[in-house]
Amino acid sequence: MSISERLDGEARAFAEDVRRGLGARPKALPPFYFYDALGSQLFEAICQLPWYPITRAENRLLERHAGEMVAPFRGALELCELGGGSGEKLAMIAQHVAVPELPVHLVDVSEKALDLSRSTLSRLSHVRVTTHRATYEDGLRALASTPRAGARLVCFLGSNIGNFDPPAAHALLGAIRAALRPGDGLLLGADLVRPEAELILAYDDPLGVTAAFDKNVLRRINDELGGDFDLGSFAHRAVWNAAASRVEMHLVSMRRQRVRVPAAGVEASFDEGESLWTESSYKHTPEGLVALGKEAGLRCTAQWVDEEGRFAATLFGVA
Repeated sequence: MSISERLDGEARAFAEDVRRGLGARPKALPPFYFYDALGSQLFEAICQLPWYPITRAENRLLERHAGEMVAPFRGALELCELGGGSGEKLAMIAQHVAVPELPVHLVDVSEKALDLSRSTLSRLSHVRVTTHRATYEDGLRALASTPRAGARLVCFLGSNIGNFDPPAAHALLGAIRAALRPGDGLLLGADLVRPEAELILAYDDPLGVTAAFDKNVLRRINDELGGDFDLGSFAHRAVWNAAASRVEMHLVSMRRQRVRVPAAGVEASFDEGESLWTESSYKHTPEGLVALGKEAGLRCTAQWVDEEGRFAATLFGVA
């Protein structure tokens, strides 16, 4: 039996995305493959770096305004977080919700992240956690058919919306809107445009933690799909694309080389200097976030901005 025949459903999807991505021009991989157990831990480390202000800025907003963020929702309420990471931010919100046995739904592709979030939220005695190991879209579809007694607040924090290009962001907000009904809400946390030097430092830190996070996707391909990527022959690079308002992360081949990924049934050649595009992180303006929600049928009801860290938390209702 070949290695590809031994793969389960998730690994087959990974193999197909690798096959498609290495055959694309430019070569590219979906960013959610960063988040295996090791990748999730590396991302938590990135959030602690002094050059990465996103988490601290968002935490400041939640510390100051979480009570205001949940105040519009009276009576029964359930919380849902997409891609919550450690769960610390959702815990800051949940502690302001005075609902006995507060239903909390966590949606993430990373089992490690779900376990960590569930452990964090277990500190709150009034919370009842349900995890959904799924893509955002699949998790939202499951939630849309889940019975509930009151309002639903979907939390999409950490500037995860920045991983989606404008058409994909519109589609995802449309999927969120489809899981909501009148009286529900979306709390969206998003990083804002700031000086280029600060952006590059946030995505190419001097300690090399972000580089390790980036290269971890190659390690996953080797370990899970039988690839033969030489991690030492690729260098992490972050660039600011001002025209598209995004930071791009690339793994740049340091030499001419050929790689094989047997489980994906692919061989790919890299020229010296050719890159594998691994992530785009789009940066927004406060007004642009309001417009993005409006296009998806969501109405801005409040917005809070941390000017020091250039971060916005925007509360939407159903339009």
